[in-house]
Amino acid sequence: MTAPARADEAGLCLCHGCGQTCDLQANAHTCTRCGAGLHRRKTDAIGRGWAFLLAALVFYIPANLMPVMHTEMLGSGSDSTIGGGVVEFWEAGAWDIALIIFIASMGVPAIKFFSLGLLLFTAGRRSTWARRQRSQLFRFVELIGYWSMLDVMVVALVAALVQLRGLGTIEPREGILFFGMVVVLTMFSANSFDPRLIWDNRDNQEGRTDGAGD
Repeated sequence: MTAPARADEAGLCLCHGCGQTCDLQANAHTCTRCGAGLHRRKTDAIGRGWAFLLAALVFYIPANLMPVMHTEMLGSGSDSTIGGGVVEFWEAGAWDIALIIFIASMGVPAIKFFSLGLLLFTAGRRSTWARRQRSQLFRFVELIGYWSMLDVMVVALVAALVQLRGLGTIEPREGILFFGMVVVLTMFSANSFDPRLIWDNRDNQEGRTDGAGD
């Protein structure tokens, strides 16, 4: 059975900016709709992906060690790290907020670090292992990326509610800035990765498989 022609073979590619299908055979170097530069593949996808991911890991250390908020109740104030904030909300009976902060600030970054590292490592090695599952993993990383700022939003919401009720004051601290940088850098890493690298050399392998059966 003859495989259908690929977009690359037909001289077509998608614009990274707006998603329009563009004809490269017409010597087009920019998208006719949004003016973005056209590339058959994302340039230096592995190198840029690792650079953003390693930078995010560096920022993740101060994000956990430095305080993310300052709480002042009844004249006494204290600074809280991410882990300390989870414990404080849990002990105060706000287990739902504690769980949200734990998942958003510890669980999600850990999943993204592991998943992006796995995708970049296997793509760099041109691994043929679990290609379909790795493609699904990449889509999952993209999906949870939209919820990565949930921890920052929770801190802002709690601060607004506490000050509105006159119970005290809660102010963000520098740790939340580092955590925001972690979120942005991991999103840059995911956007830099080209999932088509997972399927490179597939045709050559299928050809060898077919030839072995003749």
